[in-house]
Amino acid sequence: MLRNRIILIVVSALVIVALFLLPKVVVNNDDQLASTRADSVNQAPDPHDSAPEGLVKHIAHMRGEYVASSEKQKKAIFADSLATLYAKANRFDSAGVFAEEAATFFNTEKSWFRAGDSYYQAYTFALNANKQGNLGEKAREQFQKVLDINPKNLEAKTKMAMTYLSSAPMQGVAMLKEVLEIDPKNELALFNMGMLSIQSGQDEKAINWLSQLIAVNPTHTQGTLLLGIAYMNTDQKKKAKEQFEKVKDMDKDPAVQATVDSYLKDLK
Repeated sequence: MLRNRIILIVVSALVIVALFLLPKVVVNNDDQLASTRADSVNQAPDPHDSAPEGLVKHIAHMRGEYVASSEKQKKAIFADSLATLYAKANRFDSAGVFAEEAATFFNTEKSWFRAGDSYYQAYTFALNANKQGNLGEKAREQFQKVLDINPKNLEAKTKMAMTYLSSAPMQGVAMLKEVLEIDPKNELALFNMGMLSIQSGQDEKAINWLSQLIAVNPTHTQGTLLLGIAYMNTDQKKKAKEQFEKVKDMDKDPAVQATVDSYLKDLK
C-alpha cells in the first residue's frame, strides 16, 4: 500500500513536486509547444494566466519590442528578457522557446543550459504524456549542446538523464551512474538514484543512495524525507521516524509538516 502511494507521488519521476507542493503555479496552457514558437510572439499573454497583472503587461510590452526589432542582437536580447519574464510567470515552455532563440544567437554554455533548464522545468510540470515527451526531447537537445561545449557540466548531464525516464529509463539510469563515477558526491544524481530506487521498489538500494546523499549534505530536506520513506518501506520504523522528525525540524512549511505527519501517522 505504501509503495503504491509512493508511485503515485513520484509520477513522472518528480517526487519532490508532489511531496513539497512547491509554490509554483502551473499555468493552464493546453496549446501545443509549437504554438509558442517565435512566429506567434505578436500575440499577447493569455488573459487566463495567473501571473500578476504587472508581469503580464511587462511580457506584452516586451513581446511588442521583440516583434518590432529586426536587428539580430537586439532580438536575441529581447528573447532572453522574455525567457526571464515567462519563467517568473511559471510559463516554462514559453521560457524555453525564447531562451532557445537567445542561445542560438549567443551560443554559450550558459545560454544553452538556460534553454535546457527552462524546457526541463516545463517537462517536470507537464501532465500530458505527449507534451511531456516533446518537452523532454527539447530539453535534451539544449543540454546536449551544453555538453558539446563542456562535457564536464554534470548538472546538465544529470537533468538530461532525468528526461529519459519516461521513455528510456535504463539510459537515464546509466547516465546518472556515469555522473556518479565522475563525482561520487553529486547531490542531484544521488537524490535521483534514491528516488528512482524507491519508485522501482528497490528500497535497500534507495537507503544506500540516500544515506550517501545525507552524508554529503545532512540538511538535504528532500533526501531526508525519501530516506525516511525507504526505511518505512523496509519496516525499519524507528529509523524512519528519526528521518521524518528531522524533516519537521528542517522545514516548517505547513505543506511539508502535513506530508511528514501523514507518514508518522502510518508508523503508529
